[in-house]
Amino acid sequence: MELKLINDQGQATASVSASDVAFGREFNEDLVHQVVTAYMANARTATRAQKGRSEVAKSTRKPFRQKGTGNARAGMASSPLWRGGGKTFPNGPEENFSHKVNKKMHRAGMQSILSELARIGRLQVVEEFKIESPKTKKMVDKIKTLGFKSVLVVTDDLDENLYLSSRNLPHVLVIEAQHVDPVNLVRFPNVLLTRSAVKKFEEMLG
Repeated sequence: MELKLINDQGQATASVSASDVAFGREFNEDLVHQVVTAYMANARTATRAQKGRSEVAKSTRKPFRQKGTGNARAGMASSPLWRGGGKTFPNGPEENFSHKVNKKMHRAGMQSILSELARIGRLQVVEEFKIESPKTKKMVDKIKTLGFKSVLVVTDDLDENLYLSSRNLPHVLVIEAQHVDPVNLVRFPNVLLTRSAVKKFEEMLG
């Protein structure tokens, strides 16, 4: 598989040979959907809580007599059928949103995403990506020079200058290859890899 190599001005100058296993896999939409959904579900925390009929602040007295009122019989105001009553199946902090995805499926999903990004032109490679000083303006200028507005930059080694100069930019994320997740790969319209990051992906996914 050949990946497009661009220079510091965003112009394609050459190509980089990459593993067909990591960057030349056939796109599997169902698998990618499952991997992305599982990643997002596993990041959820059970912070919502609702009250059942035994927890709401209602009297346990019978609201009205059993017969003669014309109403349906009722035992207590905390019934889930009543306004202000408890929930029938309340959500609690013990909820488990996790989805299980084994390592083989996750690896295949990442291969499929990277391959499709390369195939449709959303993935490009640069020789190296460095900032001389931790200045956000320098990062903005560099991204503009490369021709991007929103981009995910993947490096093999994230130094302090890159981290500090990019952390305040909402449309730019610089991350190490070993920490890349399927959600960010799909979310960003452009993905920029350093040559060393390509080798890292080949080691992890090959």
